[in-house]
Amino acid sequence: MKRRYILLTIIALTLVSCGGHRHGDKMIFRYNESAGIATLDPAFAKDQSIIWPCRQLYNGLIELDSALQVQPSIAKRWDISPDGCTYTFTLRNDVRFHKSPLFRTPDSSRCVVANDFRYSFRRITDHAVASPGAWIFNDLEDIQAPDDTTLVLRLRRPFAPFLPMLGMAYCSVVPREVVEHYGKDFRRNPCGTGPFQFQYWKEGVKLVLRKNPCYFERDTLGAPLPYLDAVAVTFIADRQTAFLEFIKGNLDFLNSVDPAYKDLLLTPQGELQPQHEHRILMRTSPYLNTEYLGFQMENHNTPLRDPRLRLAINHGFDRHKMIRYLRNNIGTPATGGIIPAGLPGHNPQAGFDYDPDRTRQLLAEAGYPGGQGFPPLTLSTTASYLDLCKYIQQQLALLGMDIRIDVNPPAALRSQIAEGKIDWFRGSWVADYPDAENYLSILYGPNRAPAGPNYTRFSDPAVDRLYQQARQTSDPAQRARLYRSIDSLAMLQAPVVPLYYDQIVHLTHRNVSGLCTNAMNTLDLRHLRIAPAESR
Repeated sequence: MKRRYILLTIIALTLVSCGGHRHGDKMIFRYNESAGIATLDPAFAKDQSIIWPCRQLYNGLIELDSALQVQPSIAKRWDISPDGCTYTFTLRNDVRFHKSPLFRTPDSSRCVVANDFRYSFRRITDHAVASPGAWIFNDLEDIQAPDDTTLVLRLRRPFAPFLPMLGMAYCSVVPREVVEHYGKDFRRNPCGTGPFQFQYWKEGVKLVLRKNPCYFERDTLGAPLPYLDAVAVTFIADRQTAFLEFIKGNLDFLNSVDPAYKDLLLTPQGELQPQHEHRILMRTSPYLNTEYLGFQMENHNTPLRDPRLRLAINHGFDRHKMIRYLRNNIGTPATGGIIPAGLPGHNPQAGFDYDPDRTRQLLAEAGYPGGQGFPPLTLSTTASYLDLCKYIQQQLALLGMDIRIDVNPPAALRSQIAEGKIDWFRGSWVADYPDAENYLSILYGPNRAPAGPNYTRFSDPAVDRLYQQARQTSDPAQRARLYRSIDSLAMLQAPVVPLYYDQIVHLTHRNVSGLCTNAMNTLDLRHLRIAPAESR
């Protein structure tokens, strides 16, 4: 590893990048997806690797802008009934699906109508489809399409975050005739309304999307979007290799800074190293992602059932040093509970500060004075977070706590966590929609895994009552107060160890402009341009 790091350093400091890719006057944006892409069907857009290409291929009723505010997309306006249960959307009449011979029309396309959304949403809730996004419509009672441009959704009970939830990729509109023709193979024969349309996909090698010439949106000057001619996605699994491809100019974009090469790019303060400033742009912003450690609360045979030990762990390591030295200050120490800073409902008083004396006191109260007789505890993680877990292990060892680390493949760890087979695990929660309710859903008893996202299986009647109340509260200020109370109440029992609130880091070459995102890390390529390399 040391030899490889030295090699990376030499190459990174000597290679000269030519920046963004152009074939003559064609602009092609290239990025790498190390995790691969499992499907291009938005019904299964459960993680970022799938969401990003789906955002280019599809649209929904609404979208979230750079400030996470709800904006029109295919729906040009909407009304919500006074009781908060009925949503009436008026659709644009100029949005067309990508061309397909299955439409059997003169131009091999057709306009989107309200019944397309009715079909798409019912498909998400169809048990035979088994979409992981079906939960979005748990409270949906009825869908009506009284005419081509009117869609009416009725909920069983009010749910304040419902409108922004409709901006999720799951809620994209798809054409029935194409979906039913391909069946499960729609995953690799996508047809949507988005700014780009499907061109080519060799799984594990390359995905190519080309500009949709009939896209319905225009910029503020009336010019058609998108500006790009194509998007090309590669699937290099090794992140250090992908990093070198970026440095050489063969990729236009990096989504994050891997710990393996963070010191090559970033100063200890989290800024771009001066030697890269002439050819690389770094954009950072808050990311609605909380990294945490979770305890499995239903196992009665582990010492971690004792809340004093969970609290001792929470107070036993310095989150500020962890972020400073292991993440080059990319991220914010999570000292305010599970809800990340920046969301209404975040409570700075809900979390835990570094307090070794409090840890020693809690250990003594639990029967382990000075760590005497402390039973070994196993923390399960993946290789990507081994450095963080080792840091916590070392800090807790200084206070008498014996921590063992078990490194697992990501898929295997996720499966075991969902099945409740892991007593203590490293996890993360990336917001599905910009409302604190989404974070508190992982602490809501009825959401117990594997049916829901409550992987710790934490359950508290008072927390559950407040959570149900908050879901139905339409007043934003009152809802935020309830969220703060829920977070504080849950943290008293410490079912999780919040580590840090994440930060987006986007790296591009200097001839790439117009890349848009938000705190959900949405990849919006509609306004992106690539200038000729010599104009950098």
